[in-house]
Amino acid sequence: MKNGTDSFVFLGHWPSAESFGVNTDILATNLINLSVVIGVLIFFGKGVLSDLLDNRKQRILTTIRNSEELRGRAIEQLEKARARLRKIEIEADQFRVNGYSEIEREKMNLINSTYKTLEQLENYKNETIHFEQQRAINQVRQRVFQQALQGALGTLNSCLNNELHLRTVNINIGMFGALNEITD
Repeated sequence: MKNGTDSFVFLGHWPSAESFGVNTDILATNLINLSVVIGVLIFFGKGVLSDLLDNRKQRILTTIRNSEELRGRAIEQLEKARARLRKIEIEADQFRVNGYSEIEREKMNLINSTYKTLEQLENYKNETIHFEQQRAINQVRQRVFQQALQGALGTLNSCLNNELHLRTVNINIGMFGALNEITD
């Protein structure tokens, strides 16, 4: 070996050195390069990748827990709202029933009051009719009595003398005064 460069020149003549050289097949070299890169990444990046995946897993679990808590609170609020709704519906039904009952009660009170008023008016009407009948009967009696008295006086005047006439007049006046006292 004459110099160091010569030793490299003759590498092509060695049978074991034939595998060294420039490979111009792009697909074969890419697969080799890719496998080397993946191997290096797996060997050195396993810890980093594991940490990244663990962090991602923790964030996902935290998000799930937070979502579950929010869901639980939402369900709790929904149940409270449903309970309030049921309570308000019950109160509304009670108000409705009480309102209908109050309306029916007022209606019955009004009907009863109207019947009582009509009954009182009927009684007043009957009393007024009875009073007017009695008054008419009394007026008729008085006229009949006055006419009978005048007729009797006319008959007596024509048949009686003065002394008998004065006595009859005094008796009739006394009877008429007693009759007036009875009718008043």
